Amino acid sequence: MPTTMLSKNKIKFIQSLSRKKTREQEGVFLVEGNKVVLEALSSGFLVKLLVATSDFLSSHAPAAASASEVIECNEAELKKASQLKTPQEALAIVEMPDRSWSIAKLTGEFSLALDFIQDPGNLGTIIRIADWFGIKQVLCSENSVDCYNPKVIQASMGAIFRVQVNYLNLNEMIEQALANQLPVYGTFLEGENIYISALAPQAILVMGNEGNGISPSLAEKISQKIHIPSFASGNSGSESLNVATATAICCSEFKRRIF
Repeated sequence: MPTTMLSKNKIKFIQSLSRKKTREQEGVFLVEGNKVVLEALSSGFLVKLLVATSDFLSSHAPAAASASEVIECNEAELKKASQLKTPQEALAIVEMPDRSWSIAKLTGEFSLALDFIQDPGNLGTIIRIADWFGIKQVLCSENSVDCYNPKVIQASMGAIFRVQVNYLNLNEMIEQALANQLPVYGTFLEGENIYISALAPQAILVMGNEGNGISPSLAEKISQKIHIPSFASGNSGSESLNVATATAICCSEFKRRIF
């Protein structure tokens, strides 16, 4: 049975999860919004706390029963704890999974590597794109934005529960991949037109920083450089694509070749 009191201490703790340091210390992250909370409850992840309105709890009683602790609250109380401007009916605190990584997990797969992605919305959208295209592994450089940032979670729309995200040294990872005959592609302005390039179905695709692209130390390890051409006439088009948009286009072309 749910408790009926959302204490000030609980509200303070929920709000503190906006900080990466707190999330890492506690080993948990915050999920908000009906759809994403329901994804969390059905994901197999441990939901340590569910805070929801009576309507949400009555409508989703079997799912809510999987949470370790449930607090029923009204909309005003939920708004005090929420980090959203317009909260819905539920939020949850979820335990971070123990995600080990090895090069063997990339064998026979098409995976994404992200070099210094800074914008939470971009990372969340890329995780969602990976989920759409059946990509299981997203490998982030250690200076990329935290995948458990609440804005990343929101943008992923529940994909964070199906796509494994790891943080590691991408230079070392690429060296291991090449040593295991796993092709590594990267997007560059001087790269070959992706639509006429030979693309391997099992590979790693590296996407770079929003402003600076792939870092020089990483770029020198990538021999298979590709580029999305602009179809605008003359020089009338945009200078570049948003990194999440570019990722979607590249993933679509790689996956299209399988059929």
